Amino acid sequence: MTLQDLIQNMTPDIYANLRQAVELRKWPNGVKLTEEQVEICMEAVIRYEFQHDLPAQDRVGFMEDQCESDKDHADIIKIMH
Repeated sequence: MTLQDLIQNMTPDIYANLRQAVELRKWPNGVKLTEEQVEICMEAVIRYEFQHDLPAQDRVGFMEDQCESDKDHADIIKIMH
């Protein structure tokens, strides 16, 4: 069975458990994930979200506000020498 097959057969509950495991860096039973497990679970979560066309705001890693460096800094006072 390939990773793609696993993603296609993943239930919403499995997705939620994998996502939580990545967020907390541990399995539901408290055992810490290895770096390899984090990477594999993260890939599975991202692929699941893509295949199920989840809205951007529901996807892992979504940042609601834009980056500070992209904002208009009209309120910053410029000091000239």
